[in-house]
This record gives sequence, C-alpha cells and structure tokens, in this order.
Amino acid sequence: MEILDEKEIKAKKRTKYILIAVSVIFIVFLLVLPLISIIVNSLKQGIDFYFSALSTEYVLSSLGVTLLATVIAVAVNTVFGVIAAWLLTKFTFKGQHVLSTLIDIPFSISPVIAGLAFIMTFGRLGWANPIIESINDALGTDIQIVFAIPGVILATIFVTFPFVSREIVPVLNAEGRDEEEAAALMGAKGLTIFRRVTFPHIKWALLYGVILCTARALGEFGAVSALSKTRGKTFTLPLEIDALYMSGSADSITAAFAASSLLVVIALVVLVARNILEFGVLNKKKKGKDR
Repeated sequence: MEILDEKEIKAKKRTKYILIAVSVIFIVFLLVLPLISIIVNSLKQGIDFYFSALSTEYVLSSLGVTLLATVIAVAVNTVFGVIAAWLLTKFTFKGQHVLSTLIDIPFSISPVIAGLAFIMTFGRLGWANPIIESINDALGTDIQIVFAIPGVILATIFVTFPFVSREIVPVLNAEGRDEEEAAALMGAKGLTIFRRVTFPHIKWALLYGVILCTARALGEFGAVSALSKTRGKTFTLPLEIDALYMSGSADSITAAFAASSLLVVIALVVLVARNILEFGVLNKKKKGKDR
C-alpha cells in the first residue's frame, strides 16, 4: 500500500482547494451573478411596475403559449424517448444505427434551420400544404401549421426530442438484457417486464431527461422565431422578452427583465421539485434498509 509523505498530502490538499475555488468562481460569474442581475433589473422600477409588466396581455399570452408547447413537447418526447431507448438497447434490427443517428439530428442542426424546414414543409410553398388545404376543404376546418400554435409546438418537439432518450440509453446499455430475459423466461409479459424490471433502473435518468427537455423547451428561441410571427397570439415568452428588449425604451427593457425572471422562477421550481422528489425517494429507501 502506497504511503504518502507530508508534502504530497499538502500538495493534494492544495490541488483540491484550487479546483474547488476555480469551480466556485466559474459558477458564480457565469451562472449566479447573471441570474441575480436579472432579478435586480426586473425590480429596478419597483414591485408595482414588476407585477404590472407581468400582467400585460402580451406577457400572459406568451407565457400560456410557452407552457402549452412545453407540456406537449415534454409529454410527447417522454413517451417517444422511452420507446426509442428501449428499442435501441433491448432489440437488434436492421437500421438500428440509422435510427440512433436520426435521433441526434436536432443536436447538430441549428434551430433556425429547423424552423425554416417546417416552413418549407407546411408553408404555402411546402409539399404538405396541398394536403392540409384538401383536409380543410373536406372538413370545413381552418388547420394551419406555419405561423400558428401547431407550428410552435412542432418546433419545440423537434428541438427537444433527443434529451429523454439520450439520458436513458446509457443506463439501459449498462443494465444489459439478462434481467429482462430472465423475467420473460418466467412468463412475464412485455409491459410487466418494463414496469417491474426496466423502469426501476431508468427512473432517475428519465427524470433528469424530462428536466433537460423542460428547460430546453422553455428557453427555445430560434426554431420558434421562424414559425411564430404574431405577438400576443403565437409568441412564446423568449420571443416576447426579445420584443420588449428590442423596443428600446427604459420601461420595456425593465419589463423584459421582469418577463425573464418568470423563466428563472420556473426553472428553479422544476429543479427544487426534482430535488424534493429525489430526497423523498432516498429517504424511503433508507428507512426500508433500516427495517
């Protein structure tokens, strides 16, 4: 067994403290201070102005659109992510690597390009536009994708759908297939195997993927900006913040910071809820072991 002398022990301690100091400084300057500046600037003109800025029609509408797109995107991507991760790790089939590569496309394509792709697909010059128009004529509806809420939701789903599956895949790869195969040999069905065997292994990876997906959906700007052109109807909160800030007046800039604080608060609520849930589950496990 290697025995360290006093100098080596002191050197290791210095290295540890230096790394801690660098990490803390990095987090404070790049994360904590910018968030504090948002809160401070949002309250620059007083608490009354802050709440009046948040209660305007445009801000409330953009908040509603953001929450709607986020909830739908997270729900769709959670279901898709679990199915895709299970498929990629528990089955072998032709085109498996192609599917895995396609899932990663949103990571490599600019969100603005994704928005333009939807315009060229569902817009007036898109190949899907005649299909949409024929459906509207047949049913008497007014379905619209581009520059409407469905386009905002589709763009949000597109830019966020890899997050859940990419958190689950490594966990399932590390777990292997032995437990599922043993359960199948004992007569368990597919859903029972997933619920009793697979899900307990992936639940924290799934939760973390959902949190990442939620954060990405709340802050999406590029893809949505290409598909959302009506302030007060299809603007999300990031677009409304940009519109307020770009208007240039002192009141509108302060209102932009006030609207930004909403996203900060929502992000903190999501993280706190996740930590509370994780803490509760860990306590239950600890009590179960003590018994």
